[in-house]
Amino acid sequence: MQLDRILQSQGLGSRKEARKLVRDGLVKIKGIVATDPFAEYDENGFTFEVDDWEWEYSKLVYIALHKPLGYECSHKPKHNESVFHLLPEPLMVRGVQSVGRLDVETSGLLLFSDDGQFIHAIAHAKRQVTKHYRAQTAQDIQPAEIEALLAGVELHDEPEPVAALEVKQTGERQIELVIDHGKYHLVRRMIAAAGNHVESLHRFAVGGLSMEDGSLPELEPSDWCYLRPKHLALLGYQVEK
Repeated sequence: MQLDRILQSQGLGSRKEARKLVRDGLVKIKGIVATDPFAEYDENGFTFEVDDWEWEYSKLVYIALHKPLGYECSHKPKHNESVFHLLPEPLMVRGVQSVGRLDVETSGLLLFSDDGQFIHAIAHAKRQVTKHYRAQTAQDIQPAEIEALLAGVELHDEPEPVAALEVKQTGERQIELVIDHGKYHLVRRMIAAAGNHVESLHRFAVGGLSMEDGSLPELEPSDWCYLRPKHLALLGYQVEK
């Protein structure tokens, strides 16, 4: 594929703008400044630098972000900065979307992609991809609260009781829950229905993909990384070739 087409496909502007990047000496390949925007390259595994930012070619892109507190998962946030501002502009140009949402006061693992099939597969309730949360509560956790969360709690807008798949107490006021739903404020509402209140909430894993077991690179708040096929496999997803 021609270099200008590669750059265009990765969200780095129109073909005309991509050619200008090359002619302005802003594109490097293996550390060497590229000079010919029409040079042909095998795009598979192709890496390059634009203005000292390293990129790699991907037909479809999959991203993991450590979402910090205080960001909205919206392109048009109402009261806070958009979480999309934490990603480079070319990813926005190519249309990545978040896979589900985390509310402003929740931190942790958030996935992004421009693969609509992937987004649907991971976010859709019928697939039942698990989400793993750690909550700090306002009061000491009681055995009855854990029993209620496992048995199912009544939520006013749900037709049936909603239960956690797993619940583990990790401190007097700390609890870990595994759920297979992705509804708005669900963990907070479940804990409230069980008789407590969430002070802070962090999602540390989605499916088999965790921020804490080495399956992902170490990500500080606001850091992101590409997801490889081995990561997607932990989510039960395989990219079609």
